[in-house]
Amino acid sequence: MAQTWKCSGLRWAADGPVLTWVGGRRSALVRGRRVAFGVAEGGERTCVGARGHGCPVRAGVPGRSTGARCEECARLDRAHSVAADTVADDPRPYRVYLAWFGPGLVKVGITAYERGSARLLEQGAVCFSWLGHGPLMAARRTEELLRAALGVPDRIPYAQKRAVRSGLPGSEGERTAEIAELHARAVALGGWPESLTPEPFRGVDHAAAFGIAEAGAEVPGAVGEVTELVAGGAIGGGLVAVAGPDLHLATERGVIALDSRLMTGWELVAAGGEPCAVPLREFRDAAAGVQDGLF
Repeated sequence: MAQTWKCSGLRWAADGPVLTWVGGRRSALVRGRRVAFGVAEGGERTCVGARGHGCPVRAGVPGRSTGARCEECARLDRAHSVAADTVADDPRPYRVYLAWFGPGLVKVGITAYERGSARLLEQGAVCFSWLGHGPLMAARRTEELLRAALGVPDRIPYAQKRAVRSGLPGSEGERTAEIAELHARAVALGGWPESLTPEPFRGVDHAAAFGIAEAGAEVPGAVGEVTELVAGGAIGGGLVAVAGPDLHLATERGVIALDSRLMTGWELVAAGGEPCAVPLREFRDAAAGVQDGLF
């Protein structure tokens, strides 16, 4: 019987992205290397549990779920979540940021000061700038102020981020221009909480770290995305880029984006040169709202 592995997610470490596995193993994601795996025949995707504890009933979860949690475990996972506004007394300092994912796709958000830029890497922010730092509630009030005054959201559907990634401007200056303008408008506003310390604009560009833009080289953009994994399916290809939770794999069908969150909850096995045998969707179809897969 083939050995199986369970993925526990993609993490952005100090030296780059890594896939983590249940049991503690880590696999560095190095661009240019081949990434290939299959889903065990007859397998079922099961809930990954919440806050370090396994799901007590090993509930089945849909293949298209990026959370890979049943309803009860999802509720428990968000019970003490800053993002879900269920925590108001966190004593740690927080930062407010503007993040850019592509033309017209800008969001405002907050992250714990101690995490540095990890949250931005995890979200797939192509570039960002800090706006200020201070206590949690001051950061949250600033986020709300800027969301209303600047007309920028605090959330962007990940499918939108992924779909525009292959057509980004070529220079760092072009990529950071939109958040530079918004930063200037933000600091000119009144009503910032006194306990929040503003920070000057400093654009940080992740395009090279992700592998989606390199000086003097044309990086192929993804032509489609994996919509779900299925029992008995397989996918493999050369690793072209890693952006947020996405692996960009050069397959026989072109570069395909695989959201690593779709891998969790499955029992995975090693694969060789098998062709792509998972449901895919072309980006041009997704943009038009057509849900037909490639096969």
